[in-house]
Amino acid sequence: MSIHELSGGWVRPLHRLLLAFPIGLFTFALFTDIAYLKTAEIQWTNFSAWLITGALVFGGIAGLFSIADFALGVRRRRCRRALVHLVALALAWVLGLVNAFKHSQDAWSSVGALGLTLSALCTLLVLVAGGIAYSARETL
Repeated sequence: MSIHELSGGWVRPLHRLLLAFPIGLFTFALFTDIAYLKTAEIQWTNFSAWLITGALVFGGIAGLFSIADFALGVRRRRCRRALVHLVALALAWVLGLVNAFKHSQDAWSSVGALGLTLSALCTLLVLVAGGIAYSARETL
């Protein structure tokens, strides 16, 4: 029995809705990092820090749904896709946490090469997780 069957059908749509937030927020954090590197306007780093924080909050909640679905779906044959989704989302969350700490530094040191790289990796990982979740016939 999956979490979808246990919940009466509302958990998976809620998971997909929550997953949209880290996808958008990590992506826009990458854009604001690029904007800072192009303009040197300090406010872009503040935007990035807030976007990353929001992505971590919603990504953590979506991750809890992913963990529950993976744990309940282990008995069935679809656990490989769920595992890749879960690992990508977890890696994005951990790298996002490191990125949040990096963005708490001063201006150039917050974005620089490492901050931009972390933002790009987080964006790539949540896009992979979202691609798996949204392309599945039976959602994760």
